[in-house]
Amino acid sequence: MPAEWAPHERTLMAWPARPELWRGQLAQAKADYAATAAAVAAFEPLTMVCADESAAAEARAALPGEVEIVVEPIDDSWLRDSGPIFVNSSHPPQRRAGVHFGFNAWGEKFHPFDKDAAIGARLVELAGDDCYRAPLVLEGGSICADGEGTLITTEQCLLHPSRNPGLSREQIEQHVIDFLGLERVVWLGQGLVEDRDTDGHVDLIAAFTKPGEVMLQTVPEGNPNFDNCRENAARLEAAGIDVVEMPHLPYSEVEGESVACGYMNLYVCNDAVIVPVSGADTDPDALSRIAEGYPGREAVPVPGAVLAWGGGGPHCITQQVPAKP
Repeated sequence: MPAEWAPHERTLMAWPARPELWRGQLAQAKADYAATAAAVAAFEPLTMVCADESAAAEARAALPGEVEIVVEPIDDSWLRDSGPIFVNSSHPPQRRAGVHFGFNAWGEKFHPFDKDAAIGARLVELAGDDCYRAPLVLEGGSICADGEGTLITTEQCLLHPSRNPGLSREQIEQHVIDFLGLERVVWLGQGLVEDRDTDGHVDLIAAFTKPGEVMLQTVPEGNPNFDNCRENAARLEAAGIDVVEMPHLPYSEVEGESVACGYMNLYVCNDAVIVPVSGADTDPDALSRIAEGYPGREAVPVPGAVLAWGGGGPHCITQQVPAKP
C-alpha cells in the first residue's frame, strides 16, 4: 500500500447522497464538498461519483469543468470508507490492483448501505485494475500507512464487535497485512471521544508525515481526549515512531451541537495538503505546522465545520488512486 504522499493518478470523491444525514446543512455540505473537490482538482485529476443523473447535473454546475463526473449507484458519500484501497506490486510484473473490503456502514449505523458495499469493486473495474476481495470489514479511514510496510489503526475501530465479530485480533491483523502488503500493524487505543459514527477512526487523530513520523492529535489537560491522546503517543513512541504534535482541537457549533473541528483529517494530494479549517484562532498555526510537516506541499484550507458535524472531513470524502508503478 503506497503512502498517501506517493504520486497520484487521480482522486475519487462522491457527491452527497444521504439527505437525512445532513438535515438543514445539506446545501452547505454540497458547497463544502465542491470546495474540497476544487482544491484537489487544482493539483490532480478528480472523479466525482454521483448517485443519479439529477445529482450529476447538480455536481456539474458546482464543480470545475475539468472534474470527471460518473454516475454509479451509491447510498452515501464517504468514499474513503466505502471505496477501494489501491495497492502497487513490489515485484515483477509491476502493476496496480484494488482491494475491496467489506463495508457495513460503520456497524450498520445507516441504512441502506448495499450500494456502498458494492461501489469499491466497481471503481476498481472502472480504473481497469484487478480487484481482490478481502474477507474483512474495513473502512479506509480506520487505517494509515507509511508506504514502507507500517500501518497504524485503532483498537476501538478495527476490533469493534460491529465490524468483524467472528475474527480474532490476530486474524484481523493478518488479513490487513496480507491484502495491503504490510510488515506490521501498530495499534493505537482510542480515537476522538466525539467520533461516535465511525468508532474511533485513526484519520481523525493521526497521519504519517514520512516513514517513521506521525503527526498526532494532542490536547490540553481538561479536554476529554487528553488521556487517550497521551496513550496513543506512548504507543507510537514504543513502536519506534516519532511523534509530531498537533496541539489544536477547536470546537464549532453546528445545528446547536458542539463539534470537534480538528485538523488531522487532512488529505495529501499531488503537491498539496488539503486541510479542514473552521475559522478558529488556531487555524493559521495549524496550517503552518502541517506545511512544515509536508515540505514542498502547499497547505490549502477548505471549510471543515459542517463536514466534521456530518462525521468527517477532507480525508473522509476522498480516496486516492496511486499512479501505476
